[in-house]
Amino acid sequence: MSEKFSFQVLAECSQTKARAGFFITPHGRVATPRFMPVGTLANVKTITTAQLGETGAQMVLANTYHLHLQPGEAIVAKAGGLHSFMQWHGPMLTDSGGFQVFSLSELRQVTDDGVTFRSPRDGQVINITPEKSIQIQNTLGADVIMAFDECPPYPASREVVEDATNRTYRWLERCIATHQRQDQALFGIVQGGVHLDLRAQAALEVAKLNLPGYAIGGVSVGEPPELIHQIVEATVPLLPREKPRYLMGVGTYREMAKAVAAGVDLFDCVIPTRLARHGAALVQQGDRWNLKNTRFREDFTPLDETCPCYTCQNFTRAYLCHLVRSREILAYTLLSIHNITELIRFTQRMREAILSDTFATEFAPWLTQSAPTDSSNS
Repeated sequence: MSEKFSFQVLAECSQTKARAGFFITPHGRVATPRFMPVGTLANVKTITTAQLGETGAQMVLANTYHLHLQPGEAIVAKAGGLHSFMQWHGPMLTDSGGFQVFSLSELRQVTDDGVTFRSPRDGQVINITPEKSIQIQNTLGADVIMAFDECPPYPASREVVEDATNRTYRWLERCIATHQRQDQALFGIVQGGVHLDLRAQAALEVAKLNLPGYAIGGVSVGEPPELIHQIVEATVPLLPREKPRYLMGVGTYREMAKAVAAGVDLFDCVIPTRLARHGAALVQQGDRWNLKNTRFREDFTPLDETCPCYTCQNFTRAYLCHLVRSREILAYTLLSIHNITELIRFTQRMREAILSDTFATEFAPWLTQSAPTDSSNS
C-alpha cells in the first residue's frame, strides 16, 4: 500500500469477525465500517455536496462509465480533477464501469481484450479495455479506483461464471500494469458468482497481489439475500486482515450487518436516493415508509425524532407527505438527506458497538434468521 494510504484496525468483536478501523486516504480518513453514498455523475442525486457533508458522509462514489460518456474525463481533468469538479473534498472512489457495461447485455460484445458496446446516449461504438478503464480513472483522480472486471449475471451457468472469473483476474493483472498514480489506490475485485469454490480460488489469487484494498463484486445482482451472506462469509476470511474490504452494491440493513459481522468495512448502494425519488423514507428497524400514504397527511411529527438530519430537525411527516403527493422536487431532496443519513448512522452505530464490544448483542436481531427485513409500508 502506498504511504499515502493506510488501514488500521482499532477493535474487533469478540464474538464475530466485525472490526472497526480507519482507512486513510490523501483526502482524509474514513471511519469503518461505513456506508458510502453513490454520486454516479459526480453528484449524489438531488442534493448538494454541502448537504451531503451534513449527512455524515465521509467517502463518496462516482461512476467511470457514465463520466466517460458525459462529460468525458478530459473535461473533468481540466476542472482540476473529480474533487474540484464536483466540489467534494473528502475521499472518493470510482468504480471501473464494469457493472454498467455488463448490464447492457443487448449492446455489448466481450472478448479477452475488453468490451465493445454502443453508447446508450448517441449510439457511438465504444471500446473499454482494462487499460482504458484505468486510464480514465487515473484522469478522473479519485482516491480509490477499481479494477475492470466482468460481472456475470444471476442466474448464469457455472461455465459462464468461471470464464468471467478467470477473465477478471487476467484483466486485474493488466490494470495493475497500467496504473500509474501513487496518490490513487487500486482495489482488486473478487468475482465467482454463487459458486463458493470459484469465490475462494479468486479471493486467494487476488490476495496474493498485495493490493491496497479488496472488493467483493458480483453480488446484489438478483440473487437471494441468503446467497449474498454465504458468499460474503466464505470470501472475507480469505482476504488480508490488514487491508480494507469493500462489499459492492449492498446497502440494506440486514445485509450490511451480516457483512460487518463477517469482517467487511465499506459499502455502497443507490438505495437511499432511489427510494427518495419514489417518495419513500428509510426508518429505524428497517421499515420503508411510503410518504404518499394517507396516514401521514395529518402527522405533524418528524420522520425520526432521534435523527439529527436537516429533514428530521425541521419538517414533519405531514409536510413531506404533501410534497410527495404534489411531486415537488424538494421532497426528493429532503428524503435523500434523511435516507443517506439513516444508513450512515446505522453503520456508525455498528462501529460504536464494535468499539465497546457489544456488537453481537446489540445487532443480534439483524444477525439471525428471524431478523427484521427492509419492508414496505404502503
